[in-house]
This record gives sequence, structure tokens and C-alpha cells, in this order.
Amino acid sequence: MTVNKLLYVFVLMCSNTFAQTKAFKSIRDFNVTPSNTAAVNKINLQKAIDWASRKGAALFVEPGEEPYAVDGGIILKPNVSLIGANGPVPGGTSHPSKKQPVGSVFKITDKTNSFITVESATQIKGIQFWYPDQTLTDAKVIIPYPATIQNAKNKLVEGVYLSCLTFYGEYLAMDFTASLRHPVALVISEHCYGYPLSGEFIRISHCYDIPRILHCHVNPALQRLFKGDYSPAVIDAVVAQKTYAYAIDYTDNAQLMDLFTFGTYGGIMLGGDTYGQLTNFNFDCVATGIYKKGSQAVNRNWQISQGSIISNTGEKVNDLHPVIIEGEGHTSLSNVEIFSGPNLALTTVPEHQSWDYLLVRGNKKLTVTLTGCRMVKYMADNPISVENKAAVIQVIGCVDKNQAPLNCIINEQP
Repeated sequence: MTVNKLLYVFVLMCSNTFAQTKAFKSIRDFNVTPSNTAAVNKINLQKAIDWASRKGAALFVEPGEEPYAVDGGIILKPNVSLIGANGPVPGGTSHPSKKQPVGSVFKITDKTNSFITVESATQIKGIQFWYPDQTLTDAKVIIPYPATIQNAKNKLVEGVYLSCLTFYGEYLAMDFTASLRHPVALVISEHCYGYPLSGEFIRISHCYDIPRILHCHVNPALQRLFKGDYSPAVIDAVVAQKTYAYAIDYTDNAQLMDLFTFGTYGGIMLGGDTYGQLTNFNFDCVATGIYKKGSQAVNRNWQISQGSIISNTGEKVNDLHPVIIEGEGHTSLSNVEIFSGPNLALTTVPEHQSWDYLLVRGNKKLTVTLTGCRMVKYMADNPISVENKAAVIQVIGCVDKNQAPLNCIINEQP
């Protein structure tokens, strides 16, 4: 028997065994179909989730030519996995004769309710979320949809896995804004793609057990294969929101890796009550790439490495600071470069540069160490702007806009 035949027999045996456990059902088994109204599909999908919650089962979002219209307000109850057939699909899937995606697609038009609220021990994977009424071209008619995915606000939510998700036309993709009384924990978002018209893709607050944002990509070209690109006017409107594609606060040891954004005001906001690591990133066509705060000296420290920031959009060049640090704590920047230039996808400042590399502000002691950072295409005489006289900044083995070595200590203290 050939290797291919052996593999086929193995897959068939595994499929039959899995089916016999009745732990995996198509949502169509619960009469969630492309031909139903969004209201009927919401009722039936919730019934499917109720069934799966008792068993710890998975629901398969069976792919097809037509999407599933579903109203918002779905509750993904504990123990349920909602699984589709797609990986992340940059540029979109594409129907052969219609301007719409195909596969495991939820079609969302509800302007009032978040599409799905997740509870503990849940998973969403391999699904596309499509907002067909959202504009691509007219910034004046952007629809401010509620978050596509959010956490339950009235209970602890622990253990949420979001993977291989694609968003088209969303306003806010994933909102895990919790509270001290009802926090979230162990939230993982990986391999997720979208372009939120609020400028906010993932926000997390009060997550007290290592949140992870991994391999996520924010780009206005996500609908290119079936509908087209966002116009420069819409992208400019997103930048004008002055929000950050990724924002976290009140978290313990956050792990952020391989993050990309294009055409948002900010790349990532690291709130005053968080600490962790950010590595391997590219924040392209932003005003500020990294905004790091700190509410105290202990455990408000960030290790940031292996990234690039292209700061070239916003109201005026004096406002363009690739990195802003304030408050207290320590920040280590290693091999983080900046550069700039024009881009026809949005409005850039006419100087095609940022003002500086780093702005340090506030009045409390903080420390910053920069090693191996390349700094080009900034306008100020000095790449580091210091408005905080208590800050201590060490620069080791860096390169300035003149390709000259940069080594110094700013505000050295005994």
C-alpha cells in the first residue's frame, strides 16, 4: 500500500472514530443555514452552543458558497469550540461570481450587539467575520459596530483561544476589557487578521495570567480579492481616531510577538499597570509605534526588541514620535529601528519623516536603555527628546540619522 493510501485510511479511521464520539457536530445539524434569516440563525446557533457546553463539544461552521447571516448577542458558553474550515486569509477568500467571501463565514449586520461574547474554556478558530454593509470608500458613513468578540463582563473568564480568524469591515475586532472584580485570564489571540475602522484590533485590560497576542496582522487590504481596498480617505479617518491597534493594561507578564499594523494612529499602547515582552514587530504608517506608560517602579518594565517603526502619518511632523515613554519603570529597546517615507495608501506628512526617535516625558524617575537601534529619517537635531529631568537614559551602540555611532548617557545620576 502506498504512503498516500495509508494516510487516507488513517484519516478515515480517525474521522469515523471522532464522529462516533458525537463530540463534533455541524451547525447545520441545528438548522443554522445560509438560507435562514439572521434572527433565526441566532436562535439556532445558541441552541447548538447550549448542547455543546454540556459535553465540551466542538461545533463545525460548515463552509459553503453563501455565508451564515447571524444576529449579534451570541453567548459562547463554557467548554465550547466553534471551528471553521479556514486559516487566516489575508486578502480574503473570493466567490467566483459575487463580491463576497466563501468558506466558514458569518455575515454580520447587527449594529447594536457584540457578535459573540465568550466565557471560560472556549475556542474560536478558522472563521471569517464579514460586515457587508461597511463602507470601503466614504469616511462619513463608517458604521461603528460593537466588538466582534468580547468577554463576558459579569464573571471571571479564564482560558480563551482565538486562532486563524479574519475580519472584514469590523469596527473593533476583539475587546477583552474586564474589571478588577471580574477579570480575564489566559487569553490567547494568534494568527488573526483584520483592519478595524476604530483603529483598535485587540484591547485587553485586567488580564491577570499571561495574555498572549501572537502573529497578528492589521492591514486595510484584507478584502482585496473580493471587494477591494479601503480608500485613503477611510484610512485617514482611522488614523484620526488616535487609537492603537493593540492596547493592553492591568496585565501580568504579557507576551506579544510578531505583530503588524498599517494605517492606524498607533501601533501598541502598553498601559501603566502592565509589564512583559514585545518582540518581532512592524508598525507601518503610524504616528506613534509604541506608547509605554508605568504606574510604579517595580513590575512596570518592558523588554522590546527586533522591530521597526515607520512613523509618517498624522496632523503634523512635530507630533510624530515613533516611541513615547512616560511614568515610571524601565524600558529596554534592543534592535528597534525607525525609518520613514511617502505612501499613497494614506496621507503622510509632507516632510516624510518623524520628528524624533524617542520622546521621554513626565516628572518621575524612569530608566531607558537602547542598544543596537538604528535611527534614520527624523527631523530633530537629537533623536531623543527628553522632557523628564528625572529620566535616566543609556544609549549603547546605536546609529543616528547621519549614520554616526551614538553612545551616551542622558541625565546620568550618582
